Amino acid sequence: MNENTKQSWWKRLSGGLKRSSSALGTAISDLVSKRRLDAAAIQELEDELIRADLGVETAARIAAALTQGRYEKDIAADEIKEVLAAEIEKSLAPVAKPLEITVRPFVILVIGVNGSGKTTTIGKLAARYRAQGKRVLLAAGDTFRAAAIDQLNIWAERAGAAIVARAPGSDPAGLMFDAVTQARNESIDIVIADTAGRLQNRAELMGELEKIVRVIRKVEPQAPHAVLLVLDATVGQNALSQVELFGKTAGVTGLVMTKLDGSARGGILVALATKFGLPVHFVGVGEGIDDLNDFTARDFARALAGLD
Repeated sequence: MNENTKQSWWKRLSGGLKRSSSALGTAISDLVSKRRLDAAAIQELEDELIRADLGVETAARIAAALTQGRYEKDIAADEIKEVLAAEIEKSLAPVAKPLEITVRPFVILVIGVNGSGKTTTIGKLAARYRAQGKRVLLAAGDTFRAAAIDQLNIWAERAGAAIVARAPGSDPAGLMFDAVTQARNESIDIVIADTAGRLQNRAELMGELEKIVRVIRKVEPQAPHAVLLVLDATVGQNALSQVELFGKTAGVTGLVMTKLDGSARGGILVALATKFGLPVHFVGVGEGIDDLNDFTARDFARALAGLD
């Protein structure tokens, strides 16, 4: 990524997280304007971090870090933000891992609840990998919604990717079998498979996901090589149960967080990292084709803390 692209992404990321960082920034400013960093101030800040969805464990750790050498002293808002950013980065650094394409065809299964941004994420990933010169095949596995098939066809055309699609109502497992078979025969580098949005508490839909995985393995025994769970940042704490239940059913290997620009709850990514330790591969801050990027712990932590 060149310097201009980096700057452009940083602006989008910090702009996208503005609602999250503003809420924290206001709380921090209110605290430091009122009094020294005493026990009551620390407790208030800890409560605010929990409200921002960072999780109880992380909030307690940040509060403890703030008391180190600063207790009962005057403290500037930026000093608190620096400590906040450093502690958030510590939580996120172990999970900030790029998605490595290791074999051909590399099969990526994309899962998540309705409205999480799966199809848009697939389109952005397709464009990203095509720009790297990879041969990409999309599998329109959300056969329940004609709109999802149409949307994926549009993304395939925009990205210059091939697509396997069937009529609405077709068997998604059969479509996946055909897509992976075609990928093997045509030396495709990456298969990105869409799936129907499903609630994590609907047993029959989760069972269908297990069937899709079984069928893919008839063609490629090691596939899917990545199972990406797309999470909508605006759902906050509900993301925790999504990760838990999808993980049990489909063996989630990594996370993609979307819609960070529409939420004041960007801190949920910290809670997810602390609880599950799953790699976070990508974050999205808009609808544009370039609004999905590799997740980097330092950039995210500083944007969330409201630092330039």
